[in-house]
Amino acid sequence: MRMEWFNVGKIVNTHGIKGEWKVYPITDFEEERFAQGMILYLSKGSMERMPVTVSHSRRHKQHRLLTVEEISSVEEAETWRDAVLQIPETELTELHEDEFYYYEIIGCRVYAEEGTFLGEVKEVQSPGANDVWVVEAAGGGSDILIPYIDDIVKRVDVKEKTVIIHVMEGLLP
Repeated sequence: MRMEWFNVGKIVNTHGIKGEWKVYPITDFEEERFAQGMILYLSKGSMERMPVTVSHSRRHKQHRLLTVEEISSVEEAETWRDAVLQIPETELTELHEDEFYYYEIIGCRVYAEEGTFLGEVKEVQSPGANDVWVVEAAGGGSDILIPYIDDIVKRVDVKEKTVIIHVMEGLLP
């Protein structure tokens, strides 16, 4: 059986001179995924995945600054720019009802309660109190930002890849 891999971060740059990375997190459980001692897997192009062990991690604006035991210089770190950090499917944990992994939400088709197709979720952001689902609007135009709150998101069916929302005034661009 083939192992599935899930992206938890993208290395966007280096930081400092000791091999620290600036990582854009793509994960539901940022503190857990980047905790000291966590094993992540580097993946870049056709290169074989390389396991790395988190030695230090800290939040910096919308990024994470991350050092791993296997990288000790900015030159080594630089070779992994634009790589992704992944975990195997065996690292996924069971979620509570009405909780979803990002990969389950990304790609969902979004409909208004009355049935109008609004677009498809292309990204999940975690700016603060609740997640925001970024929907690529059907027919082009500006992205639609959907806060994941009960007043807006009425139903999520990850098997059917559909989301039903209540369109409040000011929600649509």
